[in-house]
Formats: sequence, structure tokens, C-alpha cells
Amino acid sequence: MGSEDVLKSASTLASYNVLLQVMFRVLTFLLNAFTLRFVSKELIGVVNVRLMLLYSTLVFLSREAFRRACLSGEGAGRNWRQVINLLWLTFPVGCVWGVVLVCVWWWLLQAPDPESIPHYVPAVGLFCLAALTELLAEPLWVLAHAHMFVRLKVIAESLAMIAKCLVTVVMVVSAPQWGLYIFSAAQCVYAGFLLLCYVLYFVSFLGSEEAEKKLFPVSHMKDLLPSRVDHEPLLNWKLTTLTWSFFKQSFLKQILTEGERYVMTFLNVLNFGDQGVYDIINNLGSMVARFLFLPIEESFYVFFAKVLERGRDVQHQKQEEVSMAAEVLECLLKLVLLIGLIITVFGYAYSYLALDIYGGELLSSGAGPALLRCYSCYVLLLAINGVTECFVFAAMSKEEVDRYNLVMLGLSASFLLLSYWLTWMLGGIGFILANCCNMALRITHSIVYIHRYFLQSEYTPLWGLRPHSAVIIALGVSSILTTCSESLFCCDGGWLLRLVHVAVGAVCLLGVVITVFLTETRLVQFVRTQLLPKYTKKRT
Repeated sequence: MGSEDVLKSASTLASYNVLLQVMFRVLTFLLNAFTLRFVSKELIGVVNVRLMLLYSTLVFLSREAFRRACLSGEGAGRNWRQVINLLWLTFPVGCVWGVVLVCVWWWLLQAPDPESIPHYVPAVGLFCLAALTELLAEPLWVLAHAHMFVRLKVIAESLAMIAKCLVTVVMVVSAPQWGLYIFSAAQCVYAGFLLLCYVLYFVSFLGSEEAEKKLFPVSHMKDLLPSRVDHEPLLNWKLTTLTWSFFKQSFLKQILTEGERYVMTFLNVLNFGDQGVYDIINNLGSMVARFLFLPIEESFYVFFAKVLERGRDVQHQKQEEVSMAAEVLECLLKLVLLIGLIITVFGYAYSYLALDIYGGELLSSGAGPALLRCYSCYVLLLAINGVTECFVFAAMSKEEVDRYNLVMLGLSASFLLLSYWLTWMLGGIGFILANCCNMALRITHSIVYIHRYFLQSEYTPLWGLRPHSAVIIALGVSSILTTCSESLFCCDGGWLLRLVHVAVGAVCLLGVVITVFLTETRLVQFVRTQLLPKYTKKRT
């Protein structure tokens, strides 16, 4: 597959992933708004913070290192028999982590009051079971991702999420007294549907004419099981050591990614009710970051990993591919920077209104609006870090990955200390400020690496972090106008004045978008030709 084909496939994957994440966020958004009216905020805190932390920790630590290693250049060439054997290690690794984490969640952490939140112990076991079920699909997921089966992921995760939402809604309405059993059953249904969709697809795909046409490396379902080929080692040792390097890094990255939940869970700085409110606002504030930035990061990591040769400087690589990688990186940086700036500017003036509409006084009173405003600033850092680390992780050699693990170790320790200290002083806002500090340090490290990587070449992709001056002016004017509009029209004067406030924001946003279209023509062309392939295909 040539570089142009890889770019096209990665761009299509990013587009589908964005649509998938939009649906996930919207469904979760509506589900939270619905369940808020039937269950307590304490129950939401236990589920969304305590139990989902168990689930995400088990899944991430068990599979993330295998994914990154097997989708990198070393995983692509590629004795797929050895790659599949390596991927099946995710399940026994998950079982080991499951035993450890369940024991911690049962016996070391403070359990919620059984009178107000019953069934905690079986719920922990069921969430662990759901995570192990999802790990069974990992070899199929990597095969599909490596061969750019973009529609499969969209369909599988969409059906699984819809099934989860339906189970949750039906059980919350019909049997709210079941409490944690409701969300445990829904999570098990999600994992089961996900595994079933992947299995059914490969049962129908393997051995078909389409598979033969694509020269797919696996021809029968039994080939997806671990096995040994004569005169070949069971595992690729180079790929295995790279997985170990990524595993050490993933452990630290998980602490940084879910750091505030670990602090809340293990240090008890917030009660379950406050945890529930914080998590709802956190999900609301991160909607755009998760459904837009994360899919772009995941998809273009595949592109950079396939186009660039890991650990080699730019002078000893194909210049055509280096040029393409630099151009894509510059456009991606410009894209996520502008989106982040727009969210920061408009998020400040519309946080209170959004929370008041979504959850009423439960969210709009107290520290809720301040939390969402701070999160709007944090989204800007999330946007930049996602793209810069996506490139860095694809270009680093194994030795550089190991050295970066030490950097991540220092960041993890400082983050946990800073989170505890700032939360003790400022409450939930302290979590966001600590995340901002750590994200800024990670961005700085990645920018320094990218600068050195392209230093001996003619390419300067970091120019993508410098938007046009006209865009900066448009954003500044919008910030002033929307802030004045909030003080004049929002939010105690009734719905008519609220609509006036929304109209002011809509006009300002339109002005910013028009300014971007007129000044950032190269970026607009990149978005139309690469991130919106279906749209351009229809236009032509």
C-alpha cells in the first residue's frame, strides 16, 4: 500500500471515527440527562468514576501496548501468525490485571453505603467480566484496523452502544431499585455485542472473494487462534520487546489520562455525589475533544507509523514520504488549534447556559459553570497534545520510547501530587488545573522532539501552531461580544433573552468560520480532500 493510499485510508478512518464518536457522545449525553432524573448523583458517581475506572484501567493496561506495537512499522511486515499469537496474550494479561484490580476494588477501596448504593461487590465482578469479554475481540480489532476496515468498527461499536443505551433506559425506568446491577448488565451487553459483531464479520469475510482480492493474510477462522508454524518462533522477539516498552509507557499514560479519577478513588478528596457532578461536567466539557480529537489521533497514528521509518532521521528516509508526513502534521496542528481556540472562546460565555439547560440547578449552581469554563481552556491543550504525541509515538525508536518512559514517570508523580494539592485547595477545579499543567509539559516535550526531528530538513510543520492574525482578531472580538452578551442577556431574564444570547454567539461563530475559510485556504483544502472524502466524492 503506497503512501497516498495509506493517507487516504487513514483520512477515511478518521472521518468515520469522528462520526462514530459523535454518536457515542450524543448518546452518552442524552443517557446522562435521562438517568439524572431517575437515579441519584451518588449512584452516577460510583458508576462513572469508580466502576468505569476499573473497566478502563483493565482494558487499557491489557491491550494498549499490543495495539501500538502491532500497528507500528515493526508490526506491519509481517508474519501475521506471530502477530496474532502476540495479540492473544492480551487475554491472559487481562485476567492477571483483573484479579489484581478486583481485589483492590473490593478490599482496599472504601465501599459506598450499602443502604443507598447496594450491590457494589457483584457490580465490580461484572464490570471485570465485561472488560475481559471485550479483550477477546482484540486480535480481530487489530487485523481490521491494520487493513483499514473502517466500516466494521463503526457498525460494531454503534450497535454495541445502542444496545447498552437501550438496556440502561429500560432497566432504569422499569426497575430503578436494582441500582448498580443496571449499569453492570448494560456494560456486559456492550462488550458482548462488540465481540459478536467482530466474530460474525470475520466468519463471513474470511475465505470470500473479497478477502482473496485483498490478499488478506488469514483465510480461515482457525487461523485466528494462537498456533505455531514449523521452523518459526512462536513470537516475534523484536515486536515483543517493543510491546514491553509500550507497556511501561501505557501504564504511566493511563495514570496521566485518568489521573483525576485515581485521585478521587484512592484519596477520597470528593464524596460520591461531588464525583458524580464532576464527572457529568467532565463528560460534557470533553465531548468535542473525545469525538473529534481522539479519532484523528488514532487514525493518523496509523498513517505516520506506516509512512515514517521508526528511529531513523529524515535524511535517511524517502523524501516524498517525509514531505507528506510534514505537510499532514502541519495541517493537523492548524486544524486542532483552531477548533481548540473556538471552544475556549465560546465555552467561557456559554458554560452557565449549557449547564442550566442540561441539568438545571443541580449543575448550574455552585462550581459547575467555573468547572466547564476551565475545561474549555483544557480542551485547547488536549487538542494540540493529541496530534503532537500521535506523531512522536510513531517516529520514536524503541530506545527513545524507553527514555520517554522516564519523562512520563516524572510527569505522573508530579501530576498526582499536584492534583491532590490543588483539589484540596480548590475542589474539582484543581483537577482541571493539574491536567492543564501536565498537558502543557507533554506538549513542550513533543514540540521539542518534532523540532529536532525536522531540524536537518526543509520542513517546518510546527508553523501549524501559528494561525493567521485575522483569525486571532476575529476570536478576540467574539470573546468580548459573547462575554458582554452573557452579562446582559443570560440567564435570569427568560428564554427570549437566552435566545438573544445564543444568536449573538451564532453570529460571532459564523464570522470566525468565514475568516478561517478566507485566510486558511491550505487547511480548508486539506479538510475537504482528506478528512471529508465522502463529501468531496459526492461533490465530484
